[in-house]
Amino acid sequence: MMDKKEKWQGPDRRKNKDIWVVIFQRLSLIGWSMFTVALVVSFYAAPEKEYGITRYFGIEVRDYWESPLTDYLYGLLWVTALFSLAALIISHFRTRRATDNKYYNLTLLFIVCLAWVIYIARHAYW
Repeated sequence: MMDKKEKWQGPDRRKNKDIWVVIFQRLSLIGWSMFTVALVVSFYAAPEKEYGITRYFGIEVRDYWESPLTDYLYGLLWVTALFSLAALIISHFRTRRATDNKYYNLTLLFIVCLAWVIYIARHAYW
């Protein structure tokens, strides 16, 4: 069976990356970087877990979301979701060939960010 690249007999007219591909790559990189920062912020903003040893020694555990950090996390996740959505829209209009990448990682990033926003809104704000 022939590969999809082998079926194409014409010349490849892509000489270099256009501005939209560069914008897409930057949005993707910024989105994943912000998601990594959100993971770190969530570590400090989320309630602490209470283990048996902490109960035994009477160590107080924070059982609420840290307010200023939760607000930063919530905003950071929304911005990350918007960056990934913008990158998905650009890639949808710029990738027309069957051999082009489908960018499932950005779809996953968008879905995870929205799910996390809903989780935080439900547990920290409502």
